[in-house]
Amino acid sequence: MTANRLILLSILAVAGCGQAQTNPPTDPAAPIDTPEAQAPPPTPPPGVGSIMPGSGPQTFVGRWAANAAWCANPQGAERPIEITTTRFEGYENSCGILSISQVSDGYEAALACAAEGETTTERIRMAVQGDSLRLTWLNRNNAVVSLARCPAPAAAPAR
Repeated sequence: MTANRLILLSILAVAGCGQAQTNPPTDPAAPIDTPEAQAPPPTPPPGVGSIMPGSGPQTFVGRWAANAAWCANPQGAERPIEITTTRFEGYENSCGILSISQVSDGYEAALACAAEGETTTERIRMAVQGDSLRLTWLNRNNAVVSLARCPAPAAAPAR
């Protein structure tokens, strides 16, 4: 009888401890309070950061054109493509980015595209150097297109 009572008390003690340390799903978790968590992030070596190829979506997000004059065209065949972290929009095609992964020189993405009533999947590699984007169509015999970054559109005047 004493052994059963000890087992029951042990179970109740363990169950009580677990609930007291678990935060409700609507409350944030308590911060981690360790020396490692409190340490500032390491400083990257010189030259490493957002200006390096493949260092974040800011490198490929934007409007890109094969000819700088096309940047001013909002529509038509001679207009820029627009790339976001979720979309790849071009002339007569619209693609959702299904997946994206960082590779040594940029990013590879799988696209689900709709163009002229047809749906296709495409794989591309995007490598940015400064204001140039080297776009490689992996499903098209590694065809390469070089594009230039378009300047951000001017903001509409406030009324």
